Amino acid sequence: MIKILIVDDDITFALMLRTWLGKQGFEAQTASTAEAARKLLSSEEFGLIISDMRLPDGDGTGLLEWMTGAGIATPVIVMTGYAEIQNAVQCMKLGAHDYVSKPVNPELLLQKIREALADGSSADTPAPTAKAAPARRTPQEAARRNYIEGRSDAARKLYEHVRLVAPTNMSVLITGASGTGKEHIAQLIHSESKRAGKPFVAVDCGAIPRELAASEFFGHIKGSFTGAVGDKTGAFKAASGGTLFLDEIGNLGYETQVQLLRALQERRIRPVGSNREIDIDIRLVAATNEDLEAAIARGSFRADLYHRINQFTLRMPELQHMREDIPLYAEFFLDEANRELGRQIVGFDAAAAELLRRYDWPGNLRQLRNAVMSATLLATGKYITPENLPAELSGATHPAPLRDRAGEEEQIRQALAAAGGNKSQAARMLGIDRKTLYNKLHLYGIEP
Repeated sequence: MIKILIVDDDITFALMLRTWLGKQGFEAQTASTAEAARKLLSSEEFGLIISDMRLPDGDGTGLLEWMTGAGIATPVIVMTGYAEIQNAVQCMKLGAHDYVSKPVNPELLLQKIREALADGSSADTPAPTAKAAPARRTPQEAARRNYIEGRSDAARKLYEHVRLVAPTNMSVLITGASGTGKEHIAQLIHSESKRAGKPFVAVDCGAIPRELAASEFFGHIKGSFTGAVGDKTGAFKAASGGTLFLDEIGNLGYETQVQLLRALQERRIRPVGSNREIDIDIRLVAATNEDLEAAIARGSFRADLYHRINQFTLRMPELQHMREDIPLYAEFFLDEANRELGRQIVGFDAAAAELLRRYDWPGNLRQLRNAVMSATLLATGKYITPENLPAELSGATHPAPLRDRAGEEEQIRQALAAAGGNKSQAARMLGIDRKTLYNKLHLYGIEP
């Protein structure tokens, strides 16, 4: 029987929760302080911890930090009020498996308990001892460190389907609006598959000139056409044994679609200019923000290719349908921005957090990431404020001002670096127009 530790100073609630867990087939113990919890965790084995965010002698973050230092890998579910969502997010960053809002919904809590136990220990596997070293991460687990899963129903359904299809060899079609993270999901499918140790090759179908598509996919031999100054390995061969990701596949020309269909059906390719065919072994994942069924009706996309690439469909939810996940994603992108920009912004003030939650995010996760990156660059204090966020979030028309002259040059250089040299994007980050940015570049002698 799995043992669960309940950490909550509300004695009545803790006892009710212990009784309810007993009826669900668990053995539960209670602790009313962080110190009492630490003593129990040091002497006994637990399969799961359910802890209130606020405790008389500390909070959930302190308990998680102590567990990390003690090498205790027991999964933790944090209970928190809606007003403490930022603290719950911090707990997630420190290693908590999940969080639930108070008042607790028993069915939702039971679902989260089962998920936490499925990801960690089970009834047949004892929980790690207090002094056990954390388990070594597998390549798949290491890949998961670079993203965070949402907790909304839409996000949970998406990742449940990813985990179902990833171990198979089925071709997957990922559909959804721009900015929803289709390539991230493709990479996750690869990292969770049996091909994880092999190449993941991504091709942007919208960026391939029609006359060079065959060469990009299948390669060519030297002299096969004007400009072919050497042999080229195509994407199919480069992805051999692994996963080939075709982004925006709806942009392929009709002739290229025919060539692609033949390669997928026969599992053989012929480089341009060669008379020798090559066997291929790839798993195909494709993505599009276009309605391919409508494209088939228009005659611009082949129905037989559609059915070949669409053995399983994943539909990406838009961010406005995962509104409860926005604080979680915003904090994740803030950590990323702090690393990339060399900043140490702590978080979002209450007004900024509310703006993030209210906005509809037509550009989805990509727009949120860019907004957080820009705000991190512009923030002058420890917290991001509404003034640091893009004007469209509040309906304001005035741009966020640049800092004083002493820090202006460095701010412009950081914006250019964050935008990858794209001056239009850097200007938007800085809240100025492109012409003003060019004048500033000339003023400070920054190479445009």
